[in-house]
Amino acid sequence: MTAATPDADPAARAATAATRGETSAPSGRSGHGASRPHRVVVLALAGLLPFELGIPHRIFGRAKDAAGCPLYEILTCGLAPGPVRTDADFSVQVEHGPELLATADTVVVPASYELGPAHEEGRLDGPTAAALAHIRPGTRLVSICTGGYVLAAAGFLDGRRATTHWASADHFQRLFPAVRVDADVLYTDDGDVLTSAGVAAGIDLCLHIVRRDHGAAVANEVARRTVVPPHRDGGQSQFIERPVPEPQRASTTAARAWVLDRLHEPLRLADMARQEAMSVRTFTRRFREECGISPGQWIVMQRVNRARHLLETTALSMDQVADRTGFGTAQSLRKHLQAALGVSPTAYRRTFRAGMGEDTATT
Repeated sequence: MTAATPDADPAARAATAATRGETSAPSGRSGHGASRPHRVVVLALAGLLPFELGIPHRIFGRAKDAAGCPLYEILTCGLAPGPVRTDADFSVQVEHGPELLATADTVVVPASYELGPAHEEGRLDGPTAAALAHIRPGTRLVSICTGGYVLAAAGFLDGRRATTHWASADHFQRLFPAVRVDADVLYTDDGDVLTSAGVAAGIDLCLHIVRRDHGAAVANEVARRTVVPPHRDGGQSQFIERPVPEPQRASTTAARAWVLDRLHEPLRLADMARQEAMSVRTFTRRFREECGISPGQWIVMQRVNRARHLLETTALSMDQVADRTGFGTAQSLRKHLQAALGVSPTAYRRTFRAGMGEDTATT
């Protein structure tokens, strides 16, 4: 593979990306039954944000199989071995050079405040281009926040759906018109290329990857051990009007707990509002302020999550799963799962149950 040269134009970037080949999943070392841990290599660039550097180490490093063995091996490399400046008052010592990228199943590029021409002109400098040239075709690529500028400048995001921090989205789109930028989501999953918005959205993306690779049970355990919410859907808005609820102000927590106990039942907005003693209009506004999405969107998301859990852990028929999640019919279940995940319920179940060596038959 040849990475984009420092002066590469969009056409050259597209040609660069094409040499990677298109795959919808990482190499055979990920997923159930892997012969050894899936290798994640984090590329540390000058000016990196320590928090975002730590996200993949923390999330992937907590993922274990049933025997307690690590599911991922996480390593860090730089453009050269040695100290790498951060945006804080310290540097991090990196033992590996860019050659390590050639061994990666997944490459993660965290945010940096010193991206140089990638941020200013949409092109890579010589050392960064040379580093990315080590990435093998079929390697899964992940960016956190402004790390997407590096992937885009190399052409890896051309024609792909991607996101970045909302404050950078307009600039990102102008610089990389071939990228389909979605500025209003936490993260995007385009198969072998995944991108996230800023800071905490990187946690959501890494949990999503663990869930995609190994199922909800493993991802939920990682979330529990790191004391973060187990799952925020990638389509959830980046911007929540009041991230911190005002003191002594009623919230929608009770209504959401009420819904989670009744996902299998028909649910009405008026009944949800009644749990908080609010009008429907006030409740809807407050819900959006707290969650960033409408009550209806949130209910569908929770039903999809419940369906995923049942498909992964039970042998219930599609009609039974649909009944227990409130979708009502197998056809409705298929429609919503396909829209959310891009796969049918049968295919989704087969992925996880086959990986656990279990019978994949469904009715």
